[in-house]
Amino acid sequence: MAKKTNNNLEEIKNLLEKLSNAHGISGYEKEVREIVGKELKPYTDKMETDKLGNLIATKKGGKLSVMIAAHMDEIGFMVKYINEKGFVYFAKSGGWFDQTLLNQRIIIHTKKGSVLGVVGSRPPHIMKAEEAKKVIEIDNMYIDIGAKNEKDAHKIGVEVGDTITLDRKLESLSNKMVTGKALDNRAGLVIMIEAARILSKMKTKAEVYFVGTVQEEIGLKGARTAAYSLNPSVAVAVDTTIPGDYPGIEKKNSSLEVGKGPAITVSDAEGRGIVVTESVLEWMKNSAKKGKIPCQLSVLEGGMTDAAIINLTRQGIPSGGISIATRYIHSPVEVLSLNDLQQCAKLVVECVKSADKYF
Repeated sequence: MAKKTNNNLEEIKNLLEKLSNAHGISGYEKEVREIVGKELKPYTDKMETDKLGNLIATKKGGKLSVMIAAHMDEIGFMVKYINEKGFVYFAKSGGWFDQTLLNQRIIIHTKKGSVLGVVGSRPPHIMKAEEAKKVIEIDNMYIDIGAKNEKDAHKIGVEVGDTITLDRKLESLSNKMVTGKALDNRAGLVIMIEAARILSKMKTKAEVYFVGTVQEEIGLKGARTAAYSLNPSVAVAVDTTIPGDYPGIEKKNSSLEVGKGPAITVSDAEGRGIVVTESVLEWMKNSAKKGKIPCQLSVLEGGMTDAAIINLTRQGIPSGGISIATRYIHSPVEVLSLNDLQQCAKLVVECVKSADKYF
């Protein structure tokens, strides 16, 4: 008997791979935006890019409108200085934990093309014992591109202001798990696109805005302008979130688990992000129940999503969050479950289908 395969899950993985492997730090999302636009085009009626760079694809419907937002940017770096020997010093763009950066291979995106480099620092062999125990900070790291000197680095194409991303490719783990860079939030984009694909096959009472937002990692900037322009009846931010199912983190810090389905946000950043209203929570929980979708409730003390800023736009836009539990967020080796991706997309669809009953 032939082995059964989940073609849709394979398609989801292929799309995630394409987006994860793409490059685009905050403010430089063009490569990612082009992929998302191409994927959304067959499933929507209208598409535009606003002045800040947000991609807005619209599925026409009734007077009610639902905004589905997923940010396109990834955390990365920017060239800030090249010394006389040709070593490149860099600034962070987004929330990095310095310890994850050392000895990584990176790509500098120059006008002449991609330039490979490695993040280096003073070797531990010549450190004193106490010094070697300390975490090396980014100020003591540099990038080696193999340049002979500063002039040679410029000749290769590297200039101050060039963006830098990690040189990583998506890889498969066991049990339909994958690992790669920028799953925060290329996973959210996949969920949004998959939801658009499913919704394109049905009539909806709501008009749906599928929005790829920019500059989320450095201040939720794109979501603010897009939400102000669209002024939707209700909004859902689709993103990644932190599980508590691996060593080094306790369940009391996060009760979420990878593989247990979508995480519905109740509150994040100790309420400094968003405290989701009861009506929005009821909408999401009932949508999961109706679709027979396993879900988890998320109350987190750290981090926030686009929902936090959309919620505060204009006179206030009812907003919620649907997230996928992802291990090792803001590192080169983020890990998530493809099954969770699929279930998250289904929950977004169910929410859109029932929005008219709540808003």
